[in-house]
Amino acid sequence: MIDLSIDEIELKEAVERAQEKNIIIPTFAQQRNPNLIEKHIVEELAQIGLWDIHPRNLFRITWKNEPIIKGGRFGDVNYIELPPELTGVEARIIGLIGKYFPTGAHKVGATFGCLVPRLVTGQFNPIVHKAVWPSTGNYCRGGAYDSTLLACESIAILPEEMSLERFEWLSSVAGEIIKTPGSESNVKEIFDKVWELRRTRENIFVFNQFEEFGNYLWHYDITGHAMEEVLERELKGCKFKGIVLTTGSAGTIGCGDYLKNKYPSMKIAAGEALQCPTMLVNGYGAHGIEGIGDKHIPWIHNVKNTDMVIAIDDNDTKRIMRLFNEKEGQLYLEEIGVPKHIVEKLPLLGISSIANLLMAIKFAKYYELTSTDVILTVFTDSMELYQSRLKEMHAEFGSYKRDDAIRDSNTNLQGQKIDNMLELDYYGKKRIHNLKYFTWIEQQGKDLDELNKQWYDPNYWKSIQSLSQPIDELIDDFNKKVGLI
Repeated sequence: MIDLSIDEIELKEAVERAQEKNIIIPTFAQQRNPNLIEKHIVEELAQIGLWDIHPRNLFRITWKNEPIIKGGRFGDVNYIELPPELTGVEARIIGLIGKYFPTGAHKVGATFGCLVPRLVTGQFNPIVHKAVWPSTGNYCRGGAYDSTLLACESIAILPEEMSLERFEWLSSVAGEIIKTPGSESNVKEIFDKVWELRRTRENIFVFNQFEEFGNYLWHYDITGHAMEEVLERELKGCKFKGIVLTTGSAGTIGCGDYLKNKYPSMKIAAGEALQCPTMLVNGYGAHGIEGIGDKHIPWIHNVKNTDMVIAIDDNDTKRIMRLFNEKEGQLYLEEIGVPKHIVEKLPLLGISSIANLLMAIKFAKYYELTSTDVILTVFTDSMELYQSRLKEMHAEFGSYKRDDAIRDSNTNLQGQKIDNMLELDYYGKKRIHNLKYFTWIEQQGKDLDELNKQWYDPNYWKSIQSLSQPIDELIDDFNKKVGLI
């Protein structure tokens, strides 16, 4: 699952590389609570931009960055609550904001959770190995960024139909970019490319987000604690009803396992595109909600702990993208009573973030939630990464008018219905879990006994959830050997 065995020979070279490149690695504890970061590191950050290629930005892999472009310190968790005037439901919908991570997306945390345990054990040698990051978008961006900060070479793999912004930025960070056929839904083509690399290249180390438990663990621990802090601040007599998240790699939804330990009655809702309803009806297809690959169930998805599936029409996300970002859309939202300061923040929601918002609205309507009920989600990235998509829609559909805003607000946003939703009973969950067999056992060579343990052994997931402290101890030992603290 997460192997913490140590290779002393390779570790020695990793330490030497860190000494040479001025690298200090933060612990999970410091990412949860930046107040634990050494003062001299915080002072260094005062001169460093949020996206700068600088090893100290490893310490900015946290939900608690000051939301400024350069020189930021740390504060509380970054989040926003969207009001009923916007959502059309009474329930309180709160989303953690991913824009204020380096690269503008929270995937730098997932990739940190995958790469660092291998680095500090010597399993990954930055002098010898290249880190391969197969992805449908932000994960390979985060992987390339973290690799560069940790003085590692990287290979980014992503579908050719992803947004232009992703490729432009990657070209300046990743050592190599490989484009695979299709879009977000073409995950198998990414897996096929990985197998090709394994056959044809030496000294590569594949960090597949769909199977790497470091992805799950980082979100269980770091995102889970961040959400808990938000709840401690915001509940105040309200009830926490659940989290809603498009699954993608199923890393982020790992935070639900942490929260369910704290709030046993809450529900975990997993989302996907209606155009590719894999969990909902074992379906297939293609869609435009960038970053959430489908047609399979990720190995790291704890399906037995998932309570509901919600499918979102990707046409709704695209229309609402224009509503939130075009001038006429913003003016109309203010006209119907959405506070101006909220309207100004709506570009914080990228395409998959909008899908998460729509999930929350459907969830609230399904359970008939009220103003004393809280739903949590994540706004994974912002429109900064999708300006080319707005231009494409403008070219295809023309300028955005007030009539478009009225339609999109009342139909595609507030008009969400409780269709394409499925509450999961025991065998509903097992049906989805069993889909892992075809991808992971037949195609990827995973062990059938482990697949069964994921379902039947209650200690399987607990054993992963307990690894943050041992990893932190290894990080501390690594930093001591490097000698920069």
